Amino acid sequence: MRCTNKNEKTIPRERRSTYQREISRRRRQRRLIIRFVSLLVILVLLLGGLGYEFRLKSHEIELVKAYDKTDSTFGLTTVSFDGDFSTSFASDLCVAPQEDVVLSDFSVEAVSAAIFSEADHQTVYAKAVHERRYPASLTKIMTCLVALKNGNLDEMVTVGDECRDIDVGSSVCEIQPGDVLSLRELLLGLMINSGNDAAMTIAKNVGGSVENFVAMMNEQAAEIGAVNTHFMNPHGLQDENHYTTVYDMYLIFHEALKNDDFRDIISRHSYYASFNTTTGEERNITWESTNHYFINQAVPPKDVEVVGGKTGTTSEAGACLVLLSKNKYGNPYVTVIMKEPDKDSLYQEMNQLLGKINEK
Repeated sequence: MRCTNKNEKTIPRERRSTYQREISRRRRQRRLIIRFVSLLVILVLLLGGLGYEFRLKSHEIELVKAYDKTDSTFGLTTVSFDGDFSTSFASDLCVAPQEDVVLSDFSVEAVSAAIFSEADHQTVYAKAVHERRYPASLTKIMTCLVALKNGNLDEMVTVGDECRDIDVGSSVCEIQPGDVLSLRELLLGLMINSGNDAAMTIAKNVGGSVENFVAMMNEQAAEIGAVNTHFMNPHGLQDENHYTTVYDMYLIFHEALKNDDFRDIISRHSYYASFNTTTGEERNITWESTNHYFINQAVPPKDVEVVGGKTGTTSEAGACLVLLSKNKYGNPYVTVIMKEPDKDSLYQEMNQLLGKINEK
């Protein structure tokens, strides 16, 4: 005789069978749910690991080419230092690749040239921008920048014999030993009239010595990333160890444009200087710009405004020009040409560059 459970006696056979099937079904469902959840957890862990590999660890990439637009590091918009976030050092710069940036049906004969869009930080056109060139008086952009950062514009400076320590016949603003001018006036003579005599006086008085000032120029170049630049003097007269590149000149000019006084100085078409000597004699000189756009010897393309810039010319450097201009929409562009054969071709080809900014 088989013993029976009390529940078995009271539950009909058909209901017991249905009840057991329901229990089995629910057990299968629970097993399926457990498997599904386990697979989901594994998937989340895998995705998390991939995310770490491709996003977080990508921040450890080294800069191979410090200013190469193709370097993957420039995909980052911020970098982290001890928990604080800082804007990427190149976030407001146009970054030029090692290879030329070409435009269809457009080229200039200049040895090196470029168009940089300051509004969207794009290199629009680039030809041999990383090749070493002699800068001639484009050097004075850095001279002005270092003086603005380290000098007092209202300080009165007495010109010394250093103003004569330049090549005879080179560009001067005609200051003489014993003249007393403000640093601001000396910078105007430097940039408007491209005075080599002003460059030497500024260097002596801001740097303590011309040699120390030139060291400050090279330190500033390194600080802003102009790694293919080396200065030997504050004026740009020829020295085989005094060189830069189109791209480095852009970096230097871009840094200087952050200064309101620099923008004011380079926008002047002329300046009437009135000052005294140490003996009380009054001297008056009018400095006119060396920029042909400012003295009606060159006309920019229609709807292009030339804001200002700097010229430079020696037989070794050729004719050089750096400009800040605005297109018809008011967007700023920096255009650079180095080593043109003469001034006529310099302004003809600069107009070609300026003509392209209105197409952007």
